[in-house]
Amino acid sequence: MKHRVGYNPLGRKPAHRKALHRNMVTSLFNHERITTTKAKAREIRRTAEKMITRAKIDSVHNRRMIARDIKDGAILAKLFVDIAPRYKERPGGYTRVLKIGYRQGDAAEMVLLELVEEEMPAKGTKGDSDSGRSAKAKKSSSSKSSETKSEKKPARKAVKPEEKAADAPPADDAIVDEGASAEDAAAEAVSEDVPADAAAAEEQTDDAEPEAVDNSGSEDEPESSEGSETDKA
Repeated sequence: MKHRVGYNPLGRKPAHRKALHRNMVTSLFNHERITTTKAKAREIRRTAEKMITRAKIDSVHNRRMIARDIKDGAILAKLFVDIAPRYKERPGGYTRVLKIGYRQGDAAEMVLLELVEEEMPAKGTKGDSDSGRSAKAKKSSSSKSSETKSEKKPARKAVKPEEKAADAPPADDAIVDEGASAEDAAAEAVSEDVPADAAAAEEQTDDAEPEAVDNSGSEDEPESSEGSETDKA
């Protein structure tokens, strides 16, 4: 019976089991994704999350504690510099298990154990942090901004050709005709305002022309009288 046993021995001796944990955790931090059985993934998940929680505080003591299991210096540095700061505001739940089917040989349930890529928003903030936004959130925000821009733009009204013709300025020919008609109207007004005395004066000048012709004839008469006198002499 399983009394007071809080872990799965995985059918291995302690030394073999510790080596299995060390190797699989190192591979998880290196590749950030491993494929294994469901039983192993559940045990490795506990070890990996405890290491990430300790690595959030980068100190000499924490580095030495984790270095007892992770012997690769490059993977150890990646855990403290890259992986742990990624989950600084996340209170646990750094990994997830995805089922991928059964193994063909012994029908063991296979899963995909990987690190969570998203970050939790900091407490006290209304929205997601810039570093914790996923690609879907960015796409949704960009689509919303494009919709708001399209709503702000006023809709253009269709202008009919009749309205365009009414709004267009008059042609030059029309302006010339209007000017000519104005001149004609002014001339008619002047002709109507001419007084009757002026008309009478024009008639007198017309009558004076025949009198000038008569005067010319009277001047010829003395010449004829002089000629008659010579004849008499």
